[in-house]
Amino acid sequence: MKYWPSFFGILAVALIVGCQSSLTSKGMIDFEPADPPGWLENLPDPIVRYEERLTAGNTSPYSVLGETYTVLSNAAGYVNEGYASWYGTKFHGRQTANGERYDMYALTAAHRRLPIPSYVRVTNLDNGRNTIVRVNDRGPFHADREIDLSYAAAVKLDFEKVGTARVRVEVIESEEQTPSKPAASSIMARYFVQTRTLNDFDVADAVTQVFSRISNATPSVVRIADEGRYRVRAGPLVSRVQAERLLALAVMHDIPMPEVIEE
Repeated sequence: MKYWPSFFGILAVALIVGCQSSLTSKGMIDFEPADPPGWLENLPDPIVRYEERLTAGNTSPYSVLGETYTVLSNAAGYVNEGYASWYGTKFHGRQTANGERYDMYALTAAHRRLPIPSYVRVTNLDNGRNTIVRVNDRGPFHADREIDLSYAAAVKLDFEKVGTARVRVEVIESEEQTPSKPAASSIMARYFVQTRTLNDFDVADAVTQVFSRISNATPSVVRIADEGRYRVRAGPLVSRVQAERLLALAVMHDIPMPEVIEE
């Protein structure tokens, strides 16, 4: 059990988009999962890729508990140190600031000022461990906190039992080209992670949902020549390194016999 002294990104959703919340200014209790999976500490870092900044979650300025915050227009080069906390079962499955569902077993985070989505490397200054997380939520609204991390990220940084850690947060920019630069996809290889043949559409649909949860690579169900047979593929990814990372993540989540394909 962990006593949580701060607010989470879900509070930002409640206050920014008007959803009701039972949170109070006195904080609340949050919990670790009763039986966390053993693979969390070996969870591969998310694939860093360019994502267009949408309106959802990026209202600026916005106010929470009488304080006003401004979202950075450009987070390139952002580095800051402070305390990290984590949120777990209390918010698992709830909506984050950009409309996604919070998954305590994914590597995500809440930040007050970084654009959504952003990718950051978080380093535990007490033990040197680090991981990459994708910012998709707002918070923590507590003066001495720099970032709220998912439970999985806290496990990777080895502070889930103590609740907080001194961390360094560094924004990571994607190596992909932005839309403002000439597109080179026509001459570059594209990579996908694809399942074996599946005989049940419901299974294929379930696998698609898993891909959507563990990665921002777009998944789709592909119907093959024989009626009633399917494959699920996620991509395109711009490098084999990214594809291999997603492949490792797919294996950890029991996706049926995934493989990397190149086009």
